[in-house]
Amino acid sequence: MIDVREAIRLEPSAAEHEEIRELWKKHSIAEDERDLPGLISTLTDDCVYELVQTGHRWEGHEGAARFYMELLGAFPDIHFDLTHIVIGPQGVCEEADVNGTHEAAWLGFPPSSERLSWKVVIFFPWDPDRRLFRGERVYVAGLPLIHGQ
Repeated sequence: MIDVREAIRLEPSAAEHEEIRELWKKHSIAEDERDLPGLISTLTDDCVYELVQTGHRWEGHEGAARFYMELLGAFPDIHFDLTHIVIGPQGVCEEADVNGTHEAAWLGFPPSSERLSWKVVIFFPWDPDRRLFRGERVYVAGLPLIHGQ
């Protein structure tokens, strides 16, 4: 992993910026289409998914698949409305408004059958050697299932 002081000095080429952007688009489209193999193909084999506020972590391709199966099982109609995005040599950072019906247990919370709305900021760290994302660091605001919300 690159030191943050080195990361801030990175100067990506236009080609690398486009590569990161296209991989993020591939990831997002696969997620929207519930294409788990397509989504996993955008990630390093040692990727980490993390809900920062709770400390929940899912590691590797198997962990990423479990994260998505649990999230999509709990919120089968989940929808992300992108509000902001930044793409750079360090990866992608997106902000989105999210809503979905809580139909199955998630993070130990039983289903409420309620339509919930919340905000997320997600950082997709870029691995410049493997040309893939190293997972997602997810920050959540306004979701009553996350402690402290």
